[in-house]
Order: sequence, then C-alpha cells, then structure tokens
Amino acid sequence: MMSSLPPSVKPVTEPEREKLLSNLKVFSGNANKQLAQDICAYIAKITNSDFKLGEAEIKRFSDGEVFVKIKENVRNQDVFIIQPTSKPVNEHLMELLIMIDAARRASAASITAVIPYYGYARQDRKAEPRTPISAKLVASLLETAGVDRMISVDLHANQIQGFFHVPVDNLYAARDLTDYYRDLYGIPDPADLPTDSVNDNVVMVSPDAGGATRCRAYSKRLRCPMAIIDKRRPAPNQVEVTNVIGDVADKDVILLDDMVDTAGSICSAAAFLKNRGAKRIEACVTHGVLSGPAIDRINESVIERLVITDTILQTEPEKTDKIEVVSIAPLLGEAIRAVKTNASISSLFDPEDHKK
Repeated sequence: MMSSLPPSVKPVTEPEREKLLSNLKVFSGNANKQLAQDICAYIAKITNSDFKLGEAEIKRFSDGEVFVKIKENVRNQDVFIIQPTSKPVNEHLMELLIMIDAARRASAASITAVIPYYGYARQDRKAEPRTPISAKLVASLLETAGVDRMISVDLHANQIQGFFHVPVDNLYAARDLTDYYRDLYGIPDPADLPTDSVNDNVVMVSPDAGGATRCRAYSKRLRCPMAIIDKRRPAPNQVEVTNVIGDVADKDVILLDDMVDTAGSICSAAAFLKNRGAKRIEACVTHGVLSGPAIDRINESVIERLVITDTILQTEPEKTDKIEVVSIAPLLGEAIRAVKTNASISSLFDPEDHKK
C-alpha cells in the first residue's frame, strides 16, 4: 500500500517542478527494483510528468563477476541509485559500488546512494577484541567508489552517520507506520487531541532497553502508554526474556523494533507478553530481513500481524498471511525532491523524530 503524503509537504510549483526534473536520473540495482519504480511513479505524480526509472544493465559473468552498463547519458546529471544492501548482502553491495563507479566515470554531476536498508549496520562497534567495525568499512567503500551523499531509513545505529565524510540523511518510517496504526485503531491525529488524552487500549512495547527512545516516539504519536522488555542475549540470535516494565495485561500490544531477522527475539518477546496477559499482539518493524527460520517462527507464534515497510523486497510473501507491507516510496521520493531542489529534509519529520 502507498503511504500518504506527509502534511508538511507542499505541492510542487512550476519553478520547483523544472528544478526537480532538470538533470535528474534515478537508477536501481537488483535488490528492490519495485521500490525504485514506486519512487519514480511518486515523482511522476507530484510533478505531473512521465518521469521513469533510468535504464541500466546488470549481469553476471560466468565466474560471478558483476557487470554494469548505464544505458542513458548521465553527464552533468544528478544521479540517485536505489539499492538496499539486503540479502544476498555482498552481491547487492557490490552491485551498488560498481554502479556508483560507472556513474562517476560517466561524469555524473553528483551521485546519491539511496540505501533504504543499510547492511552490516549491526557491526557498528568493537563488541569484543579482534573484531571489525564493518559498518564503517562499508561507508569507506561507498566513499571510495565515488558517492557524494547517502540516504537511508532507520539506521540500526545513529553513529553510522559519523562513519561518512559526506552528508548522510537518516530518514524515519515512524510517520508512515503510525499512520497505519491510526487508521487501524481509529486513533485521531495527535494534533486533533487534547494534550492529556491517552489511548489506554494499546501499548507500544520495546523488545529491549536500547529501543526505548524509538518506542517513546511512537507512543507519543499514538497517544498510548509504553512498556520495555528486559532481556539478555547469551549468544548471537539467542535471547532470554526475564521481565517487562509496564502494564500489558488485557491490552493490545504492538512490539516495535527497527528490524526482524530470524524472528527469534520478537517471537520470544511476544510469547512472554502473552503469558503476562496481553490480549492481542502485533509486531511493527521497519526492515523485514526475515532470514532463515523467520517465516516459520512468525507463523507459529502468537503474533497476529507483522507490519513492515518495503525497504527490503519480500520474495516469498506466499509463505505467510500475517505480514502487511507499508510503502515508504513517498518518503524517499520526498527526500530526493528535497536534495534535488536544495530544500530542507528535516521538514519531513516531526520534532520527536530527531530525538531518536
């Protein structure tokens, strides 16, 4: 489903339309071409034009090497390359790097990498001796390839922005996802409610203390209370839930996280909340990585619905009817519009977004 246009966005004027469409080229790798096409369709809609995704040939040699040929003139053009570095991560990352190099060698005026899901983001620090900071390495690779700017959505760690020496715009899916739940539960916009009103039937729950700030921002948007799960990780992709701080008994619970990978953590948290008396349990995440046993775990869990965005293309949607996808194409389209017309990207967000 297409998300609504943020209320802060103004209609495109004729001078801005010319400025936006002038020297603008958008290309896509193989990771999520559907999202790239939706972004271009959004740009075409707001400019009342026939703007389309640029043509690029991406293929493999017999030994697996990636070959890219940009099939349009990009000299002195502002190039945006849409490519989440989702699974297979290394394949899609290499595609992106080679596309950036191809655009740079074709004399593009500027190159912006639009990476809705930033792979390797979880390796953002040295958690133990003799381990890499892979998120920084990816940033260095992108800069070496020739990128002038990076746009992403809900980076796993905000400090990744500091790994770059070029501008980084970290967008938030909060508006699109909370709009979905406002429609679902019939919750009015916070601007239309008294400041002391609270929706006690719904509780936003963070699966760990690290997500408390994000959870607080969502709970303010939905005017509902929040809770935090206390857990520990004895090993990678293993989780033990020990307690919940907050009241979830007889409540509709929305578990909130930035990504769901193997789904072990979020399914364990859901089962724990159910045992604590939660009435209905949903999960809401920005990035649906959904690797390994994730789909089977979600199907077998007490989670009634998993709401994700389309930062990552879902290749096997037929395996579950529990997943709902909210499109962030308008959000990314507006970010491209702002960058291309030298407008403020911060106007896309409410003040609470910047506190995440």
